[in-house]
Amino acid sequence: MSEIPDTAIPIESFDITSDEDESDICIIKQVDMTVPKTDDPTIPVLTFRMWVLGIGSCVLLSFVNQFYWYRTEPLSLSSISAQIAVVPLGHLMAKTITKRKFLEGSRFEFSLNPGPFNIKEHVLITIFANSGAGSVYATHIISAVKLYYKRSLSFLPAFLVMMTTQVLGFGWAGLFRKYLVEPVEMWWPANLVQVSLFRALHEVEERPKGGLTSTQFFIITLICGFCYYTIPGYLFQMLTTVSWVCWLAPKSVLVQQLGSGLKGLGFGSFGLDWSTISSYLGSPLASPWFATANVAVGYVFVMYVLTPLTYWGFNSYDAKTFPLFSSKLFMGNGSVYDVTSIVDSRFRLDENAYGQYGRVYMSTFFAMTYGVGFATLSATVVHIALFYGSDLWKQTKRVFGSREKKIDIHTKLMKSYKEVPMWWFVLILVVNIVMILFSCMYYEEVLQLPWWGVLLACAIAIFFTLPIGIIVATTNQAPGLNVITEYIIGYLYPERPVANMCFKVYGYISMTQALTFLSDFKLGHYMKIPPRIMFMAQVVGTVISVIVYQSTAWWLMDAIPNLCDTALLPEDSQWTCPMDRVFYDASVIWGLVGPRRIFGDLGYYAKVNWFFLGGAIAPIIVWMAHKKYPEKKWIRLINMPILIGSTGMMPPASSVNYTSWVFVAFISGFYLFRYRPEWWGRYNYVLSGGLDAGTAFMSVLIFLGLQSNDIAFNWWGNSGEGCPLASCPTAKGIAIHGCPVYS
Repeated sequence: MSEIPDTAIPIESFDITSDEDESDICIIKQVDMTVPKTDDPTIPVLTFRMWVLGIGSCVLLSFVNQFYWYRTEPLSLSSISAQIAVVPLGHLMAKTITKRKFLEGSRFEFSLNPGPFNIKEHVLITIFANSGAGSVYATHIISAVKLYYKRSLSFLPAFLVMMTTQVLGFGWAGLFRKYLVEPVEMWWPANLVQVSLFRALHEVEERPKGGLTSTQFFIITLICGFCYYTIPGYLFQMLTTVSWVCWLAPKSVLVQQLGSGLKGLGFGSFGLDWSTISSYLGSPLASPWFATANVAVGYVFVMYVLTPLTYWGFNSYDAKTFPLFSSKLFMGNGSVYDVTSIVDSRFRLDENAYGQYGRVYMSTFFAMTYGVGFATLSATVVHIALFYGSDLWKQTKRVFGSREKKIDIHTKLMKSYKEVPMWWFVLILVVNIVMILFSCMYYEEVLQLPWWGVLLACAIAIFFTLPIGIIVATTNQAPGLNVITEYIIGYLYPERPVANMCFKVYGYISMTQALTFLSDFKLGHYMKIPPRIMFMAQVVGTVISVIVYQSTAWWLMDAIPNLCDTALLPEDSQWTCPMDRVFYDASVIWGLVGPRRIFGDLGYYAKVNWFFLGGAIAPIIVWMAHKKYPEKKWIRLINMPILIGSTGMMPPASSVNYTSWVFVAFISGFYLFRYRPEWWGRYNYVLSGGLDAGTAFMSVLIFLGLQSNDIAFNWWGNSGEGCPLASCPTAKGIAIHGCPVYS
């Protein structure tokens, strides 16, 4: 077991309060309180019902998540929904399917019903569901090309990009699993929600005196969450974003900029809707308090210090000419930029048209988010080098050395199963890279990415998977590589938007996929699933999900007129594609126009590059303070990559998502964990799973039964947050429809 990193987890996580043998105690308190320490290797895993329910869950979640992806309020069904739904089906199949043994007496003997529905096959079903729950990011490329750029893209090259993007992550996962799965310090907090839920659904638990069992509490939470969502989801939608400050001055742009939770700073705004609270940052109940505190400090600094200074204080980059908070691209007069007018027949930048039409402008907040992305990247590298460098070196020596490794109880139990050979991962990696090179060379005119771009993207993914994996595994927050991948290829191969998008998905999303696979491996580690069977489920689920995601996207593009085109869609349309809009705008900035014309010597935003230096310096300051004052335990909990990158999801996330998330995370991770530990250990993660499942089930029911049939409930409570002026510019002489003109 590796040494404990100084800043990896809060010091209270190491408290050992049990009377158990010390070798059986996990040093991470949350894990010790949640994960079972027993195993039965004889439990059947590869059962008929596992295959049926697993593949069915993967297909259903893939379809539903892609179907909702284009909506104004995108719904993302997590695997927890399937995790709950399959329980009665599993028990029903165990009771009704024949127990007859086929090919009895031979080496191929099997039964469709080997016994009661068990927890291990339930875990594998959830792994299949995870494949469908995680979006296929490369569908953004299809949307950008076909729906925004209005260019043709055939099914096959799009499929190859999607499939190779998802599968490439297996290679990186295999290379780094020794570092990110086996060490006890790499505890992957989000997995504890599912572990708690599995135990609540399968273990027989005595009801505590004056309380509820975990199963009873889950059922009550599920029902309450299911019923409550009818209010913010249909009857009183204003509860998703309560921006009461705007109501104080309905004709004041300033007040609405301050109070809007969707288009402003969000002073006083909050959401009484679980989907608002958990939609972008994940469940607040799964976030360790020290990570929550870092997110909160970073958000406050960016939103309430940096943004007011750049907008009202210095009017940086003509901030008042544009909305305070927007991801759209603008002309110098504040109107929205018509990107299609500067694209030539070869799908590249038309320099003459660009010279006539003028440079691209962004809202200052949008420009600052890119700066924050720059700072996060350099902070991640420096932070890992300072706080984890020696620990990683010792792990490396142990992995390749001959000394016996010290292991915890969970690793000890997993020794009963055969490990996945490294050559399996290497084979997948090599074959996949060959397929990517073939696709990019054969479809060069369509994909635009040269062979050296593929290899460079892979190098970036290899370099960053380990440091970012450490951060995710210890904090439940993930700094992204999207900005640096766009920046690099934008400089090296400018004016080619599709090449930029492809480079980003191979350099950034393959790493994200690797972290998803590693997280699933850790879940299997906690639940004692044979690693080879876990690997098989991940591969099969990934392939199925890609097929369903692309087929669904292709169908919707043909079935819905003017999908994503807000200029042609009805004003109240739900098909406005906010996530795809951000991706498309990024492809214009980094790919079509290029970073040199935006952040380089030809650009308007060159000073934003100083954020790289600031991000590199910040962890050094924390490290020096920790060395000077080692007795100050709170210093080593400052995680600069998380603090600086806390607002990385903005936009499309808005201030109301952050304020609501931080509040709930504080109640759970600080107050309940510290002052009500018994309640927290028994119910916290079960509460998260129940709210996820209840909200997801009701949202699907509302859409299928009401919204899809245009059955609306029209009154002022469903008319938005009530801040229509929050997106207005405030510079003199700028005339935008619906906004006052300042003289």
